[in-house]
Amino acid sequence: MATSAVTEPGGAGYDAAEEFLGRTSPTQRVQAVLHRYPWLSPLIVLVIAVVIFGLINPNFATPANLGTITQQTAVIGTLAIGQTIIILTAGIDLSCGAIMVFTSMVMAKTAFENGLPGWPALLLGMVVGGLAGMANGLLITRVGLPPFIVTLGTFGIFTALTLLYATGRTVRNRELVDELKVLGNPIDIGGFRLTNGVLLMLAMYAVFAYVLRYTAWGSHVYAVGDDRDAARLAGIRVNRVLLSVYVVAGVVYAFAAWTLIGRVGAASPNSGIDANLDSITAVVVGGTSLFGGRGRVLGTLIGALIVNVVASGLTIAGLDVAYKRLAIGLLVILAVTADQWIRRARA
Repeated sequence: MATSAVTEPGGAGYDAAEEFLGRTSPTQRVQAVLHRYPWLSPLIVLVIAVVIFGLINPNFATPANLGTITQQTAVIGTLAIGQTIIILTAGIDLSCGAIMVFTSMVMAKTAFENGLPGWPALLLGMVVGGLAGMANGLLITRVGLPPFIVTLGTFGIFTALTLLYATGRTVRNRELVDELKVLGNPIDIGGFRLTNGVLLMLAMYAVFAYVLRYTAWGSHVYAVGDDRDAARLAGIRVNRVLLSVYVVAGVVYAFAAWTLIGRVGAASPNSGIDANLDSITAVVVGGTSLFGGRGRVLGTLIGALIVNVVASGLTIAGLDVAYKRLAIGLLVILAVTADQWIRRARA
């Protein structure tokens, strides 16, 4: 009788959570794990992709090629940090690449044509990026327009401003001040080559991972994305959080612009043509939900690596660049489908 009292509901040793887990199917358990660790599924995809491309062509897995892939990830990886915090609030930013290119031209031209020293020019670019993000945020929070419409419009505006400001001219490497080129400086670790831009990107991921997980602001970002009405009832100033997210994202885009200059070795109005969609792809493939409230920046970093691993693998395999777009498109559809499936774990 003593044994049955322990196992019956209300008994001294009764564990409701254990009983619930005992009733769940293996599929539901997988859903629960992937919901709790959204970066896990993209990590599995990344490992599988590296193994497959390494088997197809041994040159893929060489330290030199893996270093190149990491360098290529720096720009989109940095840009995708800003995209991540916006998508976590159930928003989206189609203007991120345009803001990045515009701020890169502001940094380069004010230093080259106006004689502004390198660090002040860089700081000016950060201010411009923040103001661009603020413009998006104000239109969304004060005017009440949907993020998709706002950023689609500002994408065109910032693209036009870039072309008008640059007058079609590229600021070449020899015309750039050293401070703007510093992120392109290489760091050799055996046969594996990184750049300062990669180190800055990794540092930013560490900072944002901490902020989103351990600060009140990070908790508010998740709360707003998960359920805006519930967040408002809990006393969170939703519009203030949203505005701050877009401003911070704009500053992040300016850091991506700095990384872009170092990576390309020039400031061109034609750089980053696919940056908008690539950043969204990195975030979605990295496990962040387009519906908001779920995701980690670690997953975004893995997603950015997946995009470049697939591109590099297909190139080394000798396939047409069109197959890259095909593969990335399929990955996005599969990632959103998986997200829908994983979200059912909450039901």
